[in-house]
Amino acid sequence: MQETGENERYRRQAAVVGEGGQAALARARIVIAGAGGLGSAIALYCAAAGIGQIRIVDCDTVEVSNLNRQILYRTGDVGAEKVTAAAEDLRALNPGVEVEPVRTRITAGSAASLVEGVDLVLDALDNFAARYALAHAAWQRGIPFIHGAVHGLYGQATTIIPGRSPCLRCIVPAPPPDGATPILGVTTGVIGSIQATEAIKCITGRGTLLTGRVLFWDGVRADVEILPIQGDPACPDCGGADR
Repeated sequence: MQETGENERYRRQAAVVGEGGQAALARARIVIAGAGGLGSAIALYCAAAGIGQIRIVDCDTVEVSNLNRQILYRTGDVGAEKVTAAAEDLRALNPGVEVEPVRTRITAGSAASLVEGVDLVLDALDNFAARYALAHAAWQRGIPFIHGAVHGLYGQATTIIPGRSPCLRCIVPAPPPDGATPILGVTTGVIGSIQATEAIKCITGRGTLLTGRVLFWDGVRADVEILPIQGDPACPDCGGADR
């Protein structure tokens, strides 16, 4: 554990993850790809949990239409760079966490450098071209990749660990159609919280991960379904590596 003030900050959490788990969180380095609805929930909970280094990546500015779900931001942030506003909010929440804002577009060319030197990648993106690029870069380096996606009152999450589970392209072989996705803000909170939980479990070694399984959230019926997934032998990214 850390100094007295930090001990008190994490006192009730350390009762769950243990002092060793809390120390592991403090040493961890993660990437949160996307600073929107999912990214807001993920980043706030990861910072509050004391994950030591958070690299948050996005290329957009805050718009009024973001504010129904992107809880990192306030009305006064409209027009600001998302990553800059996000970093300020996260540092205010937990000054003991190092936040690295990176304003860039995630592409096949940039993905490799964005995952360099980290222990975990969290997918909070809103398009599958960027998701595939980042997931492939993480897969090649053996870095766990926690995927989440939302649509309206529905969402999904899974944890991909190279060599132990199917890759993202196995799970979603073809991207959904482009276009603005309808989203209720609380849905991003549900899925983002699940992703943050998976990150904490992955770092501390506690609990059972959503590896080889996809969790589907149905907010209309307040129902959760968890289904096993198989690797695709024809997958161009991993060749069904979990078989």
